Amino acid sequence: MSQKEGNPHHDLADQAMSLEGRSGRIHAVEFTRKALLARRRYSLRLYIYLGFFLIFLIAVGVATSMMLTMDVVEKKLRFLEIANEYMLEIRQARRFEKNFFLHGTNLNDALENVYQAKQILNDNKEELGKIIGKDSQSIILFNFIRYEVLLKRLVDLEQTKRNNPDYPQRKKEVESELSRYGQEMVSLANHLMKKEKEALSEAILRSRHIHMYSLVFLLFFLVLNAYLLGSRILGTIGRFSVHAKRIGSGDFTPIPPGRRFRDEFTDLAIEINQMIRELESREAVLIQSHKMRAIGTLTAGVAHELNNPINNITITAHMLLEDYDHLSDEERKEMVRDVVNEAGRSKAIISDLLDFARESGTQLEPLDLPELLRETIHLASNQIRLSGINIELQSRGHLPRIHGDRQQLRQAFLNLILNAVDASSKGGKIQVLLVPADEPGYVAVKMVDFGSGIPEHTLDSIFDPFFTTKTSGKGTGLGLSVSQGIVAKHGGRILASSVQGKGSTFTVTLPVTTIPADIDSGDNLPGRPA
Repeated sequence: MSQKEGNPHHDLADQAMSLEGRSGRIHAVEFTRKALLARRRYSLRLYIYLGFFLIFLIAVGVATSMMLTMDVVEKKLRFLEIANEYMLEIRQARRFEKNFFLHGTNLNDALENVYQAKQILNDNKEELGKIIGKDSQSIILFNFIRYEVLLKRLVDLEQTKRNNPDYPQRKKEVESELSRYGQEMVSLANHLMKKEKEALSEAILRSRHIHMYSLVFLLFFLVLNAYLLGSRILGTIGRFSVHAKRIGSGDFTPIPPGRRFRDEFTDLAIEINQMIRELESREAVLIQSHKMRAIGTLTAGVAHELNNPINNITITAHMLLEDYDHLSDEERKEMVRDVVNEAGRSKAIISDLLDFARESGTQLEPLDLPELLRETIHLASNQIRLSGINIELQSRGHLPRIHGDRQQLRQAFLNLILNAVDASSKGGKIQVLLVPADEPGYVAVKMVDFGSGIPEHTLDSIFDPFFTTKTSGKGTGLGLSVSQGIVAKHGGRILASSVQGKGSTFTVTLPVTTIPADIDSGDNLPGRPA
């Protein structure tokens, strides 16, 4: 133990570094919280509402276009219905007209059909004007009125044919004009009907296209909206899953902003960061409280160990005081050297205890596991000696280094060693084996005792906080829980196996350092988004 490590000023410096580290982590959480809240809010709820509103607008647009198309179709159908009734009457009137010129009959019937056609035109005057337009309606009415006037003139001419010598010639003139106007009237009506039928077909085809294209567009929009919404939700859930695994492994770095906007997941990130802060604080309290308990356990061994050098110092000092005048200079120097050596031995024992008790910030560094285990065994040597236990450290081959915090890993191993000591009977044996782990990239430390073992029904609960199988007053139930937290924070895990009456084996696996790197201790803000 160096003089620097036993220096009280160095202890104060370590405490200052610890406080600075905690202050830095608190500042990191607060800085991350402000960064999360500083972004423009675009909530997930608003996104969902906006998506449904756009779908509603699309549906309204499609429904409106369909209503307008159906209105056009209804108008076309109504015109065709009116035109069909009108054409039936006109065609019938023309048949009667031809019968009259061929056989001299049915003239009044033709006039009656004209009256019926006129009634149809008058009843639907406004509607026809809107459908076919005023110009086409005026042409139809003009031809119809001329046809009606000619029929009436023919009736008058028929009544005066006996007294009218010009009857044959006048009849022939009327027949020619009737044929011309009737043909124009029928031709124009047929043309308008054909035109409206074509327009009706176009409206129906347009309606089908609207149906088809609107369904395709709506399907595309729904797929796109589902994809974007799913990506936003599932992607964020995936990121939070990564953060949860990271936090579960002991990395308490705050969750930084990962998007340009904030939403409900931002609130979740803020709460998780606050939870991380509380977890880290509680973990520090648990570790420190259990460290104090371990110190109390070690103190008994330290007190017993200190008795020997103190007794030697006392006896040597009394002998020197009593026989000082009768001793030679060489004997006096030898006795002083004995006092100095025994004092140095006492100082080394106390320094080891102070070094373990000293609170410091998390400091990751390359560690030699065999050396770390030897230090830990030396720290517990007094307790091991008092219990009459024989402990063996075996290392298989040349194993790579790991990165970790020396103090925390030392405490984790010390907890396991003290538990093994408590479980072993006087004169028993404990084996500490350092071997390559079954999983590539890891090393394993096996703590094997041959004591009482752990009952099978309690084996799954031994890592739970405050669970203990020791008698009242001999255990807090925090040792294995704290050790598991420390090892998890270093990216490893602890596995336990036991056979009651034959002993237990605790296996600690830790990741090796394959590439030298400057690993952040977590006191600073991360430079990458989550």
